[in-house]
Amino acid sequence: MSTLALKKPKAPVRPARVLLHVVLTTMALAWLAPLLWAVYAALRPYAETSEKGYVSWPDSLSLDNFTNAFEQSDMTHYFVNTVVIAVPAVLLTLFLSSMVAFYVSRFDFRLNLALLLVFTAGNLLPQQVIITPLYRLYLLIDLPGITMSGKLYDSALGLVLIHVAFQSGFCAFVLSNYMRSLPHELTEAALVDGASVWRQYWQIVLPLCKPAMAALGTLLSIWIYNDFFWALVLISTGENMPITSALNNLSGTYFTDPNLVAAGALLTAIPTLIVYFVLQRQFVSGLTLGANKG
Repeated sequence: MSTLALKKPKAPVRPARVLLHVVLTTMALAWLAPLLWAVYAALRPYAETSEKGYVSWPDSLSLDNFTNAFEQSDMTHYFVNTVVIAVPAVLLTLFLSSMVAFYVSRFDFRLNLALLLVFTAGNLLPQQVIITPLYRLYLLIDLPGITMSGKLYDSALGLVLIHVAFQSGFCAFVLSNYMRSLPHELTEAALVDGASVWRQYWQIVLPLCKPAMAALGTLLSIWIYNDFFWALVLISTGENMPITSALNNLSGTYFTDPNLVAAGALLTAIPTLIVYFVLQRQFVSGLTLGANKG
């Protein structure tokens, strides 16, 4: 009797909770549907889908499209181009934005908020607005010996600089808010011990921002890796294009195999998935840590 008395009755299932799960499941399936459809198309040969249509039961599934897409698009070469662009852009963006965030969050002066607004205001400007002036500027700037073409246009350095310019505002805003949640007693104690401003930034504040830096690094890696717009505008030589623009190599002049393009698109998405899963824990902790502070 005592055991039965200790058992709690089951809570009734609320209709609102059931509806919530149904809505979330439907949204998840709707989001995954294009991806699953791309995988399904990439596993089927074009001859079969052209005869039966895509809404049909497959006779056979194979990885031939993935192999052909990897070889025909010269994916290894373009992946190296993307790494040359993405890695310096991510590191330089995090370094510069963290310096701005440290100065804004740790020093009080009249133009404190105005300085932060200057960095974040760039994110409000549509990128398409500055195509023409930026294109002409890149053609005018000469960098002999630094880039192969001698100019910022059609060079990896040009793409790195434009990504740093557009992403630094968002990163400075996020890091400044994160640094404000850190106790000021840390830097005050370091100042009393004779630590310079650089030492306070590099050895005290920056190590504490690793979760936020990892989260921003994950986002920046995905955003810069998936960029297609600026690579199309600022790169003219096919050999210098990143991997997203290199997918055009799978499109012919008079004929395009959509199954082959789907396989190539899925292959290009693999590195971003690897980055996310490797840094998933840091990414989630960086977004949530500090939410209850201050």
